[in-house]
Amino acid sequence: MARARQRRRRLSMTSLIDVIFLLLLFFMLTSSFSKYTELPLTAAVAGGALGAAPPLFLQVSPTQVSLNGDLLDEQALAGSALATAQPGTTLLLSLRGGVDAQRLTDVLMALRQLPHLRVTVLGA
Repeated sequence: MARARQRRRRLSMTSLIDVIFLLLLFFMLTSSFSKYTELPLTAAVAGGALGAAPPLFLQVSPTQVSLNGDLLDEQALAGSALATAQPGTTLLLSLRGGVDAQRLTDVLMALRQLPHLRVTVLGA
């Protein structure tokens, strides 16, 4: 008995092109083309030099913000003692337990309105 020779079918490129098109469409729709905002941060180091003015201390908790021990409203940061600080004044930013990244970003965005401050985030 002679084996019947199987004929190879020609490979169809249509389905391959469809798959590539669907992948391209998927990645285009799930990609984000917006530009992310960058927040400049200065990490605190031991023995760092402070400016001529005494530093200000801002403590951030999940629900409150206090400047040198006085409770503040987050929207009132621009009208507080921070607005009248000398150019180059160091602002030490301390985070209490439970502060997430979004809360820190919100406070830093509010402080961005005061460009004369040098914000330093204190680490653990």
